[in-house]
Amino acid sequence: MIILDIKNLTLEIESNGVLIKALDKVSLTIQENEIRALVGESGSGKSLIVRAISGALPPQWIVTADRLTWRGQNLVKMTRAQRQAIMRRDIAVIFQDPMAALDPSAKLKDQMLESVPSEFIEGRYSWQRYASRLSISHKILHKVGIQNIEACINKYPHELSADICQKFMIAMALVSQPTLLIADDPTRGMETNTKKQILALFTRLNKTRNLSILFVSHDLLAISAMAHSMTVLYCGQTVESGKMKAMRRRPLHPYTKALMDSAPSFSPDLKPKSMLVALDGTIPTLQHLPIGCRLGPRCPRAAKECVQMPIERSINQHTYRCHYPMHVESV
Repeated sequence: MIILDIKNLTLEIESNGVLIKALDKVSLTIQENEIRALVGESGSGKSLIVRAISGALPPQWIVTADRLTWRGQNLVKMTRAQRQAIMRRDIAVIFQDPMAALDPSAKLKDQMLESVPSEFIEGRYSWQRYASRLSISHKILHKVGIQNIEACINKYPHELSADICQKFMIAMALVSQPTLLIADDPTRGMETNTKKQILALFTRLNKTRNLSILFVSHDLLAISAMAHSMTVLYCGQTVESGKMKAMRRRPLHPYTKALMDSAPSFSPDLKPKSMLVALDGTIPTLQHLPIGCRLGPRCPRAAKECVQMPIERSINQHTYRCHYPMHVESV
């Protein structure tokens, strides 16, 4: 069953009196108990999608979509209070920058205790309920790998390192036992052992609590190890989406192929000191977006038809947007 359904999501931002499409017809779905990876270069719009789902965009930005629904409910047409109720209980978000997401004026202890849902708290008297909140907080903080909890929990965010604050963000997201976890590069800057612990925790929660996860990351190796499916984003456009195994075995879009080839872990036959595959050029700025397929100026298979936006095609639940996909001979 589909719990989050996004079809042709478009985000327009005004710049110098001109509307710029930062997201252009983005589509993705998340099923119950599914881990879907969202990948793409920096600046491709991954964090904008996260903010569009959570409703954390500035009000002057224009969001339109054929569908942006949570369990059939239209998120775009909801009131602010209705959207917050869903985000407070059903959907949890781990934002990319913990220092910006946490309240700098409150100790982490106060922020953590406030995140514990009231229905989880036991006890009749206030001191019993406080002790219950504290016990729940300590358990989840221990699970995310915080060692000296008492020393960390009584500090302000600026007094701790970014990776410790990120662990607090993860704990605050998981404590409500959400149905969907949206993790925007949650292991950035963490050491390898801590990263493995966090990824193992996500995988375990997916299996034991049926937690669905939208995992946004640049770490292709981690994504391939835990994700069931993957959506590839380039410059605000979804270019390919499908099951993880199928996309690893046979990527259909030239950008997905280049992305896979650029990761040494996906090329076991790569010789030492070999040159890695990379597309020419750089991702365009929002002020200078090419028409049609935005990969066109960098794509080795581009032709004159690429000035037109390719329609979405599907092969065995594997969708792509390309005039000249990898399984078709190039012109």
